[in-house]
Amino acid sequence: MSVKIAPSILAADFARLGDEVRSVAEAGADLIHIDVMDGHFVPNITLGTAVVRDLRKETDLPFDCHLMISEPQRYIAGFLDAGANMISIHSEAEPHMHRALRLIQDGGALAGIALNPATACESIADAIDFCDFLLVMSVNPGFGGQKFIPHVVAKIRRLSAMIAERGRSIPIEVDGGIGTATVREVVLAGAEIVVAGTSVFGQQDRRSAIAAIRTAADTKSQSV
Repeated sequence: MSVKIAPSILAADFARLGDEVRSVAEAGADLIHIDVMDGHFVPNITLGTAVVRDLRKETDLPFDCHLMISEPQRYIAGFLDAGANMISIHSEAEPHMHRALRLIQDGGALAGIALNPATACESIADAIDFCDFLLVMSVNPGFGGQKFIPHVVAKIRRLSAMIAERGRSIPIEVDGGIGTATVREVVLAGAEIVVAGTSVFGQQDRRSAIAAIRTAADTKSQSV
């Protein structure tokens, strides 16, 4: 199975965000990754439901909303109404994970659990039974353009094994520092969705950028 590529609009030009989203959709993106930051859970502020709602008019691609926010349950309904197709919430921010995941699923979206680089896989062992995907941070959340943390590769392998042990088939998404130099090892470890920010939006030719990442990922997976 070919890896799915989700360009992150965190790296886009916010002055022309609609055009930016259309450009990567036309260039072959599989998803649009939307990083939501509140300046509390992470030291940055990005965008909210109004922007997601307006961007929904620009493409039919699935919206992958990553909520890097405190008290995520308060905002789930708003992102569902705005057109989110996938919503991930951080285990570090949500003490009532089962309830939060059900809220997302009952609203018709896929529910994901996000993990920071230093968060133990075992902390979500039981919650894996209730989610639709896992999002592994390969940088510390809050800012784009950071360097990939190699330690996360072993974490992806561990989570992949935990999923298999439970007889489940849910995708692992990886977010942070992903480009042609890093995508191979995360796909080999078990990732099926990769978030790419500056490695796509930072390039003039977005079609070639997405194709290069896909080729790098597929070349590695075929050589196993």
